Amino acid sequence: MNNTIFSFPKPKNEPVLGYKPGSPERKEIRKALDELYNVVTDIPAIIGGKEVRTSETGTIVMPTENHHVLAKYYKVGEKEVQMAIDAAMKAHEEWANTPWIDRASIMQKIATLICGKYRWLINAATMLGQGKTTMQAEIDSACELADFLRWNAFYASQIYSDQPVSDPGTLNYVTYRPLEGFVFAITPFNFTSIASNLCMSPALMGNTCIWKPSTTAMLSNYLLMKIYKEAGLPDGVVNFLPGSGSLIGKVAFASPDLAGVHFTGSTGTFNSFWKSIGDNIANYKTYPKIVGETGGKDFIFAHCSADAAQVATAIVRGAFEFQGQKCSAASRAYVPASLWPEVKRIIGDMLKEIKVGDVRDFSAFVNAVIDEASFDNCMRYINHAKESADAEIVFGGTGDKSQGWFIQPTVILAKTPKYKSMCEEIFGPIITIFVYDDDKYEETLHLCDETSPYALTGAIFSNCRKALRQAADILKYAAGNIYYNDKPTGAVVGQQPFGGARASGTNDKAGSYLNLIRWTSPQAIKETFDPARDYKYPFISDAE
Repeated sequence: MNNTIFSFPKPKNEPVLGYKPGSPERKEIRKALDELYNVVTDIPAIIGGKEVRTSETGTIVMPTENHHVLAKYYKVGEKEVQMAIDAAMKAHEEWANTPWIDRASIMQKIATLICGKYRWLINAATMLGQGKTTMQAEIDSACELADFLRWNAFYASQIYSDQPVSDPGTLNYVTYRPLEGFVFAITPFNFTSIASNLCMSPALMGNTCIWKPSTTAMLSNYLLMKIYKEAGLPDGVVNFLPGSGSLIGKVAFASPDLAGVHFTGSTGTFNSFWKSIGDNIANYKTYPKIVGETGGKDFIFAHCSADAAQVATAIVRGAFEFQGQKCSAASRAYVPASLWPEVKRIIGDMLKEIKVGDVRDFSAFVNAVIDEASFDNCMRYINHAKESADAEIVFGGTGDKSQGWFIQPTVILAKTPKYKSMCEEIFGPIITIFVYDDDKYEETLHLCDETSPYALTGAIFSNCRKALRQAADILKYAAGNIYYNDKPTGAVVGQQPFGGARASGTNDKAGSYLNLIRWTSPQAIKETFDPARDYKYPFISDAE
């Protein structure tokens, strides 16, 4: 029996490879892209470790080449969802009783496989299926994914070692049990790392999951399931369910064994989940833990003391990397009138150089949005700006979906601070800028705070410390992650725990102990070595 008391040391973040011309990694990613592009991957459901194929199928196409089929998948029905719940519950007891060091070791093995043997394949799957550049895939599906696994083990060490004091004659300790039931993980298309973490963080703490992956991220997510199997994750700990979210959710939310929900996606969807849980609350064996990271209307706010080139670069990178499809992407900006002409000029110079193209064209900075629905939604906002007296298109404003769902990086100038695209989440390569009078800095900060229901990320640019502190104070509830003189994207595990409040979610901070603790049900235990033999306390006496 292994009675070692072990704590994982604080890890280092996985180094990001550069993919420069002539580099080994550039050659390897080319091979992986060709390998996945030239086959149609068959993607079954995986329930209790077994592949399950149904009569209803769907296809997955490339966002940047929307006539090219990458994969065929099998949609589950209500029967298969119940099978997955049964498999998760069957695996629960053994997995919960598995020593946490063993669970963490499996997570470390997954990280090792991701960063080594499967690095090129997982990155290529993310590029082709989710429309990411090589760099965006590298920081997501290799580096951040491994960072989540490694840092979570470190945070689990801290959680398990956090114990109460014991008086002489007693022993007190806390055991951090997994939840009593299964966790329902519903994952987004935009980050392979988040898809993994939404399953693996509960699993590390001893929980079993049913997993509804995003259809448009199915290729990379299916590859993850194969890697989990190779790393030794027991059958039934994670059950992979392609198909309709509403159908899967209907069965999952009706189950008395639902113990938790781990979600990243739209605010509207999360609200519907919360309502379904409320409607079924009397049926559950325990109150489900609900953890969600949802929408955003992330801002860049510049003071007149800011550097114009820094503000312009933050706008271009923050708004247009990965086509603005990050929860943290810059979607609105507030620029002082004195700074705007120079900021506008620099943005224009950058956009003249930026190429929009296929993910396999390594000279492209911007690729296609994820699907036709996203394309159409973005174009509605662009067309509205073209027709509105309250806005104008400064740069971009065109799209073409004949070959892929391509939209040119678009800058809208809002003539009123609460113009439609200043308030509403778009999730595309569109940013709206409001130019304010320099002497209305404080007033405009309050506008920024009040304009959007979301509170995920934001950036403040200023070379005046007093102005920076003033903005930080007024905007303290406007973002769960705030950046001083940097773009509002790019949170790194172990460095900037990620999550927002208001309509942006429960702010449980993925990439920290705060998220992991949600997947535990602590039990306090007291042992007394010399129990009392009489009910009386010393004060009970007639004597004075």
